Amino acid sequence: MVTGITPREFIDRIQRNRDYHGQIVHVRHIAARRARYADPRMPLPQQIQDALVRSGVEALYEHQAQALDAIRTGQHVIVATPTASGKTLIYNLAVAEAILTEPKARALYLFPTKALAQDQLRALQQLGQAGLPGLQYGLYDGDTPQGNRRRLRQSGSVILTNPDMLHLGILPNHTLWSHFLSHLRYVVLDEAHVYRGVFGSQVACVIRRLLRLCRAYGATPQFIFCSGTIGNPAEHASRLCGMPVHLIDKDGSPQGSREFVLWNPPLVDEALGTRRSASAEAAALLVQFALNGLRSITFARARKAAELLLMYARATLEREAPQLAPLLRTYRAGYRPELRREIEAALFSGELLGVTATNALELGVDIGHLDATVLVGYPGSVTSTWQQVGRAGRGIREALSILIAQDNPLDQYFMRNPEALFGQNPEQALISPDNAYLLQQHLPCAAYERPLSAGDESIFGPGYVQAMIDLERQGTLEYRNERWYYRGRGYPAEQTNLRSASGKRLVLLDESQDYAVMEELDQATAPYRVHPGAVYLHQGETFLIRHLDLAMGIAYASPTEVDYYTQPREINEVRIERTLRSTPMSASQVHFGVLDVTQQVIGYRCVQQFSDTVLATHSLDLPAQAFSTTGLWFEIPADMLRDIEEEGLDVAGGLHALEHAAIAMLPLFAMCDRMDIGGLSTLCHPDTNSATVFIYDAFPGGMGLAEQGFNRMRQLWQTTLKSIRECPCQDGCPGCIQSPKCGNNNEPLDKRAAVELLQALLGEHARH
Repeated sequence: MVTGITPREFIDRIQRNRDYHGQIVHVRHIAARRARYADPRMPLPQQIQDALVRSGVEALYEHQAQALDAIRTGQHVIVATPTASGKTLIYNLAVAEAILTEPKARALYLFPTKALAQDQLRALQQLGQAGLPGLQYGLYDGDTPQGNRRRLRQSGSVILTNPDMLHLGILPNHTLWSHFLSHLRYVVLDEAHVYRGVFGSQVACVIRRLLRLCRAYGATPQFIFCSGTIGNPAEHASRLCGMPVHLIDKDGSPQGSREFVLWNPPLVDEALGTRRSASAEAAALLVQFALNGLRSITFARARKAAELLLMYARATLEREAPQLAPLLRTYRAGYRPELRREIEAALFSGELLGVTATNALELGVDIGHLDATVLVGYPGSVTSTWQQVGRAGRGIREALSILIAQDNPLDQYFMRNPEALFGQNPEQALISPDNAYLLQQHLPCAAYERPLSAGDESIFGPGYVQAMIDLERQGTLEYRNERWYYRGRGYPAEQTNLRSASGKRLVLLDESQDYAVMEELDQATAPYRVHPGAVYLHQGETFLIRHLDLAMGIAYASPTEVDYYTQPREINEVRIERTLRSTPMSASQVHFGVLDVTQQVIGYRCVQQFSDTVLATHSLDLPAQAFSTTGLWFEIPADMLRDIEEEGLDVAGGLHALEHAAIAMLPLFAMCDRMDIGGLSTLCHPDTNSATVFIYDAFPGGMGLAEQGFNRMRQLWQTTLKSIRECPCQDGCPGCIQSPKCGNNNEPLDKRAAVELLQALLGEHARH
């Protein structure tokens, strides 16, 4: 490390600090790894080899050579290796070789964020400066001047953009891109693990539209995917592009040793299970890093939290070491591009000691060598955890990583069961490109771009026929001369938001700027995000929602400065539309199928940023939202309920607690956020005539999240039971059975009844 202090020595110093109260619950040593090099079967052209040497690359890692070999044989490829393993070089070399051989060849690079596209542009520039021949490249996004756009369309050999620009700007205007599309050789999707859920499913539809136009122009592009480590990389990439994809996942890059610390804030009240704020712990660690001369990055889940971390750390340093306070900064996606570049450069050069950030810095933006990373709360997936951790210790440097647990079931489960984090296979990235709701948004876009035919079913998949029937009935498409034509005005891509599942959008207006449009939201999720009184973060700034008009599709916001965030509270109703699959378990049957869900936001809580104290609870009167989705459910046998009642326990409270805890643990098996999942528990459901627990995808049409739970139901029950049983609280707490979005104020809940129910469902003998 820069100062000579090792990660182990830093840990020892922290444990001797007067403020240490046993927060370190586990330290995992990850050994260093040497690089493994290899040569491609066929040498790279001499011009490219010379450029590599000039840029400091003497040899290729094993996975880089293997990927190049596979790409050269014409295979679609996904490279799934950790951050800083040299994935960018793979596709840059493949593209450079193609253009050197065939100057008319073109490549399209897709990145999920503008910041990442900017960073990868710099990587291309460095190779170009090193003498890499033939590349004419540029960014094509909403900030690109019109003159540059024309030049890039006509002569750019490599276009760097994002899925939104491809969807809105390129595909609807494909005639302007005819030369580029007719010579498109490679399509690169970097950070492919980000394309999951609704966003990933929408991007998969956009990719199918791109392929359809390329074929019309006589091109058959080859796909190169790069991804962090996920549980199903080849399957995920294949679902994104609709074709078989070859997997490269043996990382040949070197790695320095790492100490990975699990840090649990001390209990404030053992009976209630409440702990000291994770943010307060992170601010204290940030100060210690600075005092010891260690360069660090601290990841917070929210932008306001990142800013508060910096404020508290600077305040402490102003007292203890004022010369260090200016060496800490915060970083967020909402900053102006030039300010982000300035902070990135200061990090890269070593000028800064520390930065607090949201996941805007999780992806592969190069910020140089850091000594330590702190994660304030589990990022939601194993993949994101290692992406964030990998920001420190790049190359062969030693590094320290600290995961600070928040007061929720999944974080606390990892604190008690480290192997669940370190030994578990990464989660599966889930998308559903044949989701009927999404196809009904993208098929009109495709018809506008080029009339549809029966042959397009092979591109869009099994949901194509039914979606076309529905669109024709709605009058959106018109059938004539054996083809379907778009009948609307304008172009439909403008009405389709890639971050939305429902297709209906709501406009958010800034009252302080003459009602300027801030952004557009999915109307189905608007009551959760922009209800009256909600604290909303936009471009790094905090706004208070003054009014929501769902009928008009408008919400009004004003800038504000508050030290709290808001949590919506909901109630719901679930009906079974049809059962698709059932499987017997020890004491029950578990079902998976289509559910009709009605959800209603009935209020919200104001929660203080640093202490997580509930400051106030407010009621709301908003209309219910109805949609069809997929989910799992299981019934509780009557004799099991009688046994619980005979023990004097609250059966309804046990069901409710079981539902909350199972939803909290489902992200162990699917890459999702707790807010992506809904649930219901009831003593007697009208469709089953028995006590039933439902868990469902909170998206129209479903994304396969609950299906992962159905496929691994026994494991889900086991981890849920372990999570509840091991929690040290007496009657239930946010770390085991309470839910932040429960519309019933987490009542009734019975921790012991939930344990008894789960033991019975698993066929275990009750433990008294």
